[in-house]
Amino acid sequence: MEFLPDSVREGLEQARKKAERRKSRLRLEVGDRSIRVLRSWSTGFALDREEGGNLRGLVDLFEGSKHIAQCLILTSREDGDELIYEIKRATPAADKPPVDFEQPDFKPAGYLPPT
Repeated sequence: MEFLPDSVREGLEQARKKAERRKSRLRLEVGDRSIRVLRSWSTGFALDREEGGNLRGLVDLFEGSKHIAQCLILTSREDGDELIYEIKRATPAADKPPVDFEQPDFKPAGYLPPT
């Protein structure tokens, strides 16, 4: 791509970024900000350098509108136009509060009084 003019190269790079953003459904929510995740893997993810900034601490990870996890993150390195973040801890999001007692495997569907 070195033989292309700078304006064409920049246009191609912007089109690539736009396609990656559209393809990914993952996003982070930090306070009132929502940031699209470009790529993800088991121990981290990549954000656009312009959008990400220097994030660290707890963030909420969403896939579409579904809350997946709360993650403790750290900026790891820069890779071109991407910031690579490392996940130190990821706590899966649950739709019910945790229970502090053991639940039996068999749960009756209802109660029938003796006849």
